[in-house]
Amino acid sequence: MLPREDLLKGIEERDTAVRVIDQAEQAIKTWEVVCTDFVSPPELADIQRMFQRLADVVTLPWGGYPQAERQRVAIARSELPVETSQVAIAAIDISGNFLFDQATHRDFLGALLGTGIVREKVGDILVLGERGAQAIVVPELVEFLEMSVTQVRSVPVKTRRMDLSELKIREPKKKEMATVEASMRLDAVASAGFGMSRSKMADLISTGDVRVNWKDITQTSHQLKSGDLVAIRGKGRLEIGEVMITKKDRYRVQLTRFV
Repeated sequence: MLPREDLLKGIEERDTAVRVIDQAEQAIKTWEVVCTDFVSPPELADIQRMFQRLADVVTLPWGGYPQAERQRVAIARSELPVETSQVAIAAIDISGNFLFDQATHRDFLGALLGTGIVREKVGDILVLGERGAQAIVVPELVEFLEMSVTQVRSVPVKTRRMDLSELKIREPKKKEMATVEASMRLDAVASAGFGMSRSKMADLISTGDVRVNWKDITQTSHQLKSGDLVAIRGKGRLEIGEVMITKKDRYRVQLTRFV
């Protein structure tokens, strides 16, 4: 048995973590590779934090492409080799003419969940503008979704299984920059990195739209450090690089923004 209470210390998404510990115990007992459902970035961070303390368990997350946000996690005994091909995922194409009724990520997700399936069975959704979207799902639901997803908003759609190699992946644009700040406060550094006023950034932080290392942070005074990742819903991510102290005791921070 795994040291459950020790593993759960400091974990926020406890329900997900408990299920994953159950699956890890199954993987140890059966000597098989066991896959979780799709997890969100905060849940994935918790899972990786839990299992990095254990020498006898390995985990491998995969969501269908390298930048995927929602991923399934393969769990196995450390003696077993684990590859992304063992993480069972499939892709579907949802095509229709959205020229006059544009659909958003929320619309496509709503159409999928409207069939009665739960969020954990759906990975990333790639919206393709006027021609529809592609979605990553658990393989066992593909046939059901092909029959069930026939409309998104007012638009009739055709849903079909597709190969993962057909995914229309948009490589994130990367911008390197540097800023000099009086402190490493979240509102100060992030406002510089995202190119917005400090008051606007403070509003986003207080309303829960900002995450640091995939955890919701609502304090503008939260202290950042090198290696931290700041994400704002709908605006991309900011990676905190090298931090140097200037002669005037200010912080010179290297930043990389992904949009």
